Amino acid sequence: MTNVMVNFITNVIPEAAPHFEGYVYPNEATQQPLWSILIVLYPYITGLVAGAFIMASLVRVFKVKALEPVYRLSLLTAFAFLLCAPLPLLCHLGHPERCLEIMMTPHLTSPMAIFGFVYAWYLMAVLLLELWFDYRADFVRWSEITPGFQGVLYRLFTVGVTDVSEPAVKLDHKLGHILSIVGIPSAFLLHGYVGFIFGSVKANPWWGNVLMPIIFIMSAMVSGIALCVFNYMVLSWVRRKPIDMRCLDTMTMYLFYALVVDAAIEGLDWIHRAYSAEEGFAVIQYMAREKLFYTLSLGQVAMGTLCPLLFLGSMQLIRKRVPDFLRRRLYFTSAAFILIGVLAMRWNVVIGGQTFSKSLRGIMSYKMEFAGLEGWFMGAVLFSLPFITLTILIKLFLSEKLPSSNLDANGSPNSPATAGGTRTGLVARAEAPGARM
Repeated sequence: MTNVMVNFITNVIPEAAPHFEGYVYPNEATQQPLWSILIVLYPYITGLVAGAFIMASLVRVFKVKALEPVYRLSLLTAFAFLLCAPLPLLCHLGHPERCLEIMMTPHLTSPMAIFGFVYAWYLMAVLLLELWFDYRADFVRWSEITPGFQGVLYRLFTVGVTDVSEPAVKLDHKLGHILSIVGIPSAFLLHGYVGFIFGSVKANPWWGNVLMPIIFIMSAMVSGIALCVFNYMVLSWVRRKPIDMRCLDTMTMYLFYALVVDAAIEGLDWIHRAYSAEEGFAVIQYMAREKLFYTLSLGQVAMGTLCPLLFLGSMQLIRKRVPDFLRRRLYFTSAAFILIGVLAMRWNVVIGGQTFSKSLRGIMSYKMEFAGLEGWFMGAVLFSLPFITLTILIKLFLSEKLPSSNLDANGSPNSPATAGGTRTGLVARAEAPGARM
């Protein structure tokens, strides 16, 4: 009997315990990182929200007229991803039904608890109101010409405000402009606090860094603008509509500038780490060379930073000499690479920071499972939900069959060329020569 117990302990315990390389203390032995793919997706999605809103703010706040064709698409992108942003956190909780406790019993010294208030503020007081002011006049028109359930929806969206006179529409745009100004620091706060949480963990050399909130904000801007480029090109290809190259060139110009700043800040972070060479730098070097080689060296640095910098930078210098079709392919490739690279950066921060021990002497092996609440299949489902939501919003609010107002994002009348490019459906047919209604 004694031999049986000895064999059981010898054979079973090593399989049940996690695998480490090197020495760790017993209290550091956990089955797997406590934060998995769901916590990787959470800061990634919130970053896309912040970046997409910044893209829309370039039109309304900074008067970048060339970006008018993607203004509403950027707002809808931010709204769709913001609706799905807390889902990874809720799925990660053991009792997601208790999420409202942070509102009922607020703990104002907890950054995680404050997120509930920041999220509610940004969703209901900023983004939702800005969308409503931007679409209100269109809701009134669409409710009058759209039959069936969709027309009832548009009528409900007006919430009884049906005044479409010029002073009322001008007031809508003025209030929307104010909300856009308020939304810029709100977007930074929405995503910057995630970097604040990681940067506040002083015991972890991978996370404990004062630059972490700034790195998260800049990477959010880069990924959000790249997502807008990606969505605009895909939507144009699906609808078989010509791409506005002036708009696309302007989008990628801002994407390049944001990427340069982001790469410079992250490079400064690594230079400072290497120069100071604190006790945790050795394990960070090992992680970059071994455990995170594919996601850090290849995914984040090579694919997500260097290649887009090369592609976009060359287009800033020789843009006029490059044919449109080649520019479109380079822009699309750069946007896709950046989205992958920023996702790899979130993986490196969340997973990489948990795989080495507090003693800085051991590395945990982590293999993401397929099924289960923390598996990559669940992560893929959650990540697809914002795109499904965006598709529905585009069908409802950016349909080619619906007319749009003859005002730009700043409340000024569109030029004939712009109006002809944005006013579609019934209005376009009504204004065509010889058309009948």
